[in-house]
Amino acid sequence: MVKRSAESPGQPNFYDYVYRVVRQVPWGKVTTYGRVAAILGHPRAARAVGYALHNLSSDTDVPWHRVINAQGMISARCDLHRPEIQRVLLEAEGIIFDTAGKVDLQRFLWEGPSAEEVEHYRYRPRLRRGREEMRFW
Repeated sequence: MVKRSAESPGQPNFYDYVYRVVRQVPWGKVTTYGRVAAILGHPRAARAVGYALHNLSSDTDVPWHRVINAQGMISARCDLHRPEIQRVLLEAEGIIFDTAGKVDLQRFLWEGPSAEEVEHYRYRPRLRRGREEMRFW
């Protein structure tokens, strides 16, 4: 079983790699769940990126609020993670929302790591008996 924690001991898991990428998103910029997944080498794992961010504790140093959906909107969250909180945090960083609640991704999207840096962020699951340890993408 894979430990799903921001601070898992031993071999880093998928969530740890998500947090590593999200920590790189600069103040005043956003990225999308799909772009984080693509940087990790798993472009179909956008939902898993969302699960990883949902799993964070409230005292985290991971800027989870800088990750939005591909339409430039805040995704609906549970009662614990209200979309209003994310919007307030983003607006405090200078991110502007239009009347439909969208962020202009052409203006505020983080381009991501350079081609040389991408390899550093790739997630390669540990193999166990010839199978991937994590199978949620």
